[in-house]
Amino acid sequence: MDFLTPSKLPPIPTYRVMNSAGIMEDKTRAEPDVTNEQILTWYKNMLTVNILDSIMFEAQRHGRLSFYMVSAGEEGVTVGSAAALGPNDVITCQYRETGVFQQRGFTLKDFMSQLFSNKNDPGKGRNMPVHYSGKAKTGVHAVASTLGTQIPHATGAAYALKMEAQENPTDPPRVAACYFGDGAASEGDFHGALNIAATRDCPVIFICRNNGFAISTPTSEQYRGDGIASRGIGYGIETLRVDGTDIFAVYEATKEARRRALEGGGRPILLEFMSYRVSHHSTSDDSFAYRKPGEVDNWKTRDNPLTRLRKWLENKGLWDEKLEMQSRAGIRKAILTELAAAEKEKKPPLRAIFDDVYAELTEEAEVQRKELKRLMLKYPGEYDTDNYEGGIEGL
Repeated sequence: MDFLTPSKLPPIPTYRVMNSAGIMEDKTRAEPDVTNEQILTWYKNMLTVNILDSIMFEAQRHGRLSFYMVSAGEEGVTVGSAAALGPNDVITCQYRETGVFQQRGFTLKDFMSQLFSNKNDPGKGRNMPVHYSGKAKTGVHAVASTLGTQIPHATGAAYALKMEAQENPTDPPRVAACYFGDGAASEGDFHGALNIAATRDCPVIFICRNNGFAISTPTSEQYRGDGIASRGIGYGIETLRVDGTDIFAVYEATKEARRRALEGGGRPILLEFMSYRVSHHSTSDDSFAYRKPGEVDNWKTRDNPLTRLRKWLENKGLWDEKLEMQSRAGIRKAILTELAAAEKEKKPPLRAIFDDVYAELTEEAEVQRKELKRLMLKYPGEYDTDNYEGGIEGL
């Protein structure tokens, strides 16, 4: 009998393009197939996400919004992968993919409108902060807090795209891409989604951000296998483990994954991006209750996606301290300007709470709407309607 002993198997290798000093690891290979302008855009988008996170985290602490989630340490994963996806691909994500929205065209006004639930929020103020809705502008479906539900959604979307490609073979092919964390990979939805995607050859890219923690549970306590990548192999899915702090590796891996996902009628691909959650899980979490501050320091500096790409840009003569300071100051000013403007905007009309359930308001819902308005008019001191577009008449 020849039992397979996991501890005796070689670990899955990690794909990397540049090291922590911003230098190509393999000096015999060609430079990444991207322009300097593209790389500078990536860096500025990563910088924007990083500064936005810092400001909004503090804004929550000051009581200006109810909740926030930071993505520090994972900017390279989100920006780099989003840059490699097609403009019409279908994307579902979790709640730490601010960089995906930023790279695919979300503006600071878009972010602030959602964070403050004002009338400009495509989600009409119905979702908690950082649960962005950007399908019309970015191709990213609305974020949901329920962990892992977006994974089978992506498989279903990919199967629909596969059928669409068969019916319209001349249209540009599309893939579904799904972002999730290592903790979500413990949900049953993950396993069902991967199995169906594999057996139905769905053109979907499963993008796992393995940042070391599922809230307070480290990966050492989550699983005994070789990360999340080994699970893809178990389901018969082509898999690659990637250094998530190396944006070039992220971009190249995602670009190749997309090519493979569309090849031969479609098939799923799993990418495991290795990174580290520098921040607390959210503004409701104190991560120093379960990890030491010193553990985070190295990831803030040496193994940080921003630091690594900045060093590459400096090595190429494309960036310096002066540009860094100017960019940071400009981005910070723009964020604070949009923050102040978003706070002053009205909330969506009160009637919006009845919208988007049925194509037309049902008789029962219309009765409820009228009764709600009657009560609000009868007890005006109990309801602050001035902050909503149209006030009480907006109902």
